[in-house]
Amino acid sequence: MNISQRLSRIRPSATLAVNAKAQELKAQGRQIISLAVGEPDFPTPPHVVEAAKAALDAGHTRYTPVPGIPALRRAVAMSYGRFYGTKAAQENVIISNGGKQVLYNLFMALLNPGDQVLIPAPYWVSYPDMVLLADGEPVFVPAAPEKGFLLDVEDLERAWTPKVKVLILGSPSNPTGGHYVQERLTALAEWARSKGVFVISDEVYDHLVYEPAKPSTLAGFFEAHSESCALVGALSKSFCMTGWRLGWALAHPELVKAMNKIQGQSTSNVCSFVQHAAVAALEGPWDVVDEMRAAFKRRRDLALGIIRSWPGAVCPTPDGAFYLFPVLSAFYDEEAPDSAALCTRILEKAGVALVPGSAFGDDRCIRFSYAVADETLKTALDKVGAVLLKK
Repeated sequence: MNISQRLSRIRPSATLAVNAKAQELKAQGRQIISLAVGEPDFPTPPHVVEAAKAALDAGHTRYTPVPGIPALRRAVAMSYGRFYGTKAAQENVIISNGGKQVLYNLFMALLNPGDQVLIPAPYWVSYPDMVLLADGEPVFVPAAPEKGFLLDVEDLERAWTPKVKVLILGSPSNPTGGHYVQERLTALAEWARSKGVFVISDEVYDHLVYEPAKPSTLAGFFEAHSESCALVGALSKSFCMTGWRLGWALAHPELVKAMNKIQGQSTSNVCSFVQHAAVAALEGPWDVVDEMRAAFKRRRDLALGIIRSWPGAVCPTPDGAFYLFPVLSAFYDEEAPDSAALCTRILEKAGVALVPGSAFGDDRCIRFSYAVADETLKTALDKVGAVLLKK
């Protein structure tokens, strides 16, 4: 059997590897706590679940238009007006199977062989591999922990070449939780436009920003320059709908048509009754998001206090998402010389699953998810600390 050479460019998933090792230990009877999963621990809101049930009872179980049912496309467009005062239309929206498919479709629609994509590092694990699958070339732009893992225009300028066609920005970030204030985010987009570089703004965590920080978005930039920008959104994190698989792009109508062509030949439409549930989420009460935001901020502060008590650990304060990305290279040694080896040691000795920073482009760091109950989080971090400090 001959497997496509295309797949030789793609790395195995580090998160799946961690999960496989954790499952192996669980099968041996070990108690494992996972801080590796990027998934809220809250249930999907009842009114969203009820909307899905009602859609099933109403017979909404057939094919829908590939870009989504009109009611949902309108609801997404109107949500940008509700939260950001931005005007958008149904024709600007395509609904896909999670934010991941949105990003994949965007890269496939925008890139030609050899086109370069600027990717701030640390980065979400799938960005580089999606670029490679679209025959593009990832160009990493390092962001330092001393700067909160955030970039300036000067960083992008140094990385730019005439082959750069796309810049991807994620705010708040997975894995760092780093969040750009509005002025800085807009400045990066304006720089890209001045270079003829298209901007993809990954805003999946935009409603999980912690005071005193304020949410930021490129929705206003998109309204003024829709030919230069696309926004990616989803309900996975804000409405605890990870398994429902629903995301969207806000894009120029011509780009929506191109993505529609790709999606029409791959997955076709998103699950029909999930789309009706998504309308209920977008148009209904958002109190669950407020409750989650308060809980995540409390957990962030709890985790920061513990991690910063470890001598040698360096951890910027993230303003959003639900991750911490501390520099833990001070704890490397001959037996654990990198982030993957240290994660393995922590998993085996402490029974805590974490994701190595090498998966995100910074081998000095390890990603901690604090999307777990407070006591579980404290117990896990105390166990990690005991391993690092060799207690």
